[in-house]
This record gives sequence, C-alpha cells and structure tokens, in this order.
Amino acid sequence: MDPRNLKHIDVVAGLICENGRVLVCQRSSKAGFPLKWEFPGGKVEEGEAREDALQRELREELGIEVDSTNKIYQHTHTYPGISEVNLTFFQIQKYRGTAKNLVFEQIAWVALGDLPQFDFLDGDLPLIEKLARGGEIELL
Repeated sequence: MDPRNLKHIDVVAGLICENGRVLVCQRSSKAGFPLKWEFPGGKVEEGEAREDALQRELREELGIEVDSTNKIYQHTHTYPGISEVNLTFFQIQKYRGTAKNLVFEQIAWVALGDLPQFDFLDGDLPLIEKLARGGEIELL
C-alpha cells in the first residue's frame, strides 16, 4: 500500500507515575491490537487540542481529572497497511481522583525497568526503550 494512502491519526498518551512505577493498560480482547499493552490515552478528535484530548481520554478510561501535564516525547509510527500515527506522550504531573479500570482488560503499576517485559504496541516501543534504559527521559 502506498504510504500516502494510509490513514493519519494523532494520538496522545499519559504517563502516570507513583512511587517509581508507571500505570500501564492492557487493551481489551475485542479492541484493535487486542491484549497489547499501552499507556492510557487515545485519538485526538478534529479541532481538539492534544492536552484536551488527553484530559477527555483519561476521564473516560480511568475516571481521573488531569490538572497538569508535561510533554515528554513525540514521534511518528507507521503500522504497515493500516495507519501512520503521530504519538505524543505526556507525563501527568497532577491529577484528581483514583485511577480505576473503566475500559481495559487490566491495568498495572510497573517499575520502569520492567516495561520491556510487557507486550506493548509497536508505536510505544521507542519510548519504552528510553524509559527502561533510564536517564534519557526524566519522570518525576
């Protein structure tokens, strides 16, 4: 398939950190890319700012209200024959509420060094590698 014919999607994801661990989520068995792990977030709707999309997605997926974020990483990943995804990752600096699983197969708090043990979406792997190595991206 000609890459120019791929669907282009903007996606945001949030890294929620507590006590040296980050929240990761496993996609539903009925979702696209079933049972793959990811950071919570989703598609940016037309006319929506990335930060607004992230707030909406985390409210829908985890029931939390995001107060402050920091963009930590961005890149584009092509899923051959499917789509080209522009991924923007934010660290969630402050939020209200307790994260609860509203849509995923399961959620887990994971040490950064253990992230490579999970079967993440291919688009998340460049960030996973940087986080697992440490030092390249600082999470508070």
